[in-house]
Amino acid sequence: IFVSKTKVRGSSPRGPAMKKVIIVHGWEGKPTSNWFPWLKSELETRGVQTEVPAMPNSELPRESEWLVHLRATIGEPEEDTFLIGHSLGCVTILRYLESLPEGVRVGGAVFVAGFSERIGFPELNNFFSCPVDFRRARRASLQQIVAIQSDNDKYVPAWHGEVFRDKLGARLVTIPNGGHFNRSEGFTEFPQALLELLDLMDVE
Repeated sequence: IFVSKTKVRGSSPRGPAMKKVIIVHGWEGKPTSNWFPWLKSELETRGVQTEVPAMPNSELPRESEWLVHLRATIGEPEEDTFLIGHSLGCVTILRYLESLPEGVRVGGAVFVAGFSERIGFPELNNFFSCPVDFRRARRASLQQIVAIQSDNDKYVPAWHGEVFRDKLGARLVTIPNGGHFNRSEGFTEFPQALLELLDLMDVE
C-alpha cells in the first residue's frame, strides 16, 4: 500500500454527527470487501454516519436496480451527504447525480478507480445506454468532486481519471502502483480515500 506524504488527521470529537457518507461498492463487491469496512470504522470514529449498502445482484448488475437501491439508501439528498464509490460504484453515483432535480445537491463525491464509459466488459454495458451528463452531475455536488486513479489499473486505464478532471471538474489524484485498489492488491485500508473525504466534509 502506498504511503501518502500527507498525514491523515487524527480523530476528533468536533466532527459534526449530521455528516453522512454512503460507500458504494463495485461489480461483484459487497460491504465487507476491500477497504470499505475500514473506511466505515474510521468515519464513524469521527462521528460521521456511514452506510455501505449491498448493491443488488452484484455479479450481474443492472443500472436500474442499482440506482433505485442507491436512492433508497440515501433517502432525501442533503448537502451534508457525501458519496464515495469504487469502480462500478462510481458510475452508479454519476447516474444518481445526473438524475437529481436542479437545485438539489449532495455535499460531494469521491471516485476510486472510476470510469464513465464502457471498459470492455459486456456485463456492465447496460450502465452506458446513453452518455453521462457531466454538467448535471457536477451541478449536483456542492463541493469539488475528487477522482483517485492508479497508473497501473489493469481494468480501468488511468485516462479515465483525466476524463473526470476535464469533463467533471474533478481534482485528480494519481497513485502509483495502486492497481484497482482492492484487497488482492493489499488495499484493506485506504488512508488517501479517508483524507479526501475528511477534506470535503471539513471534518478532522
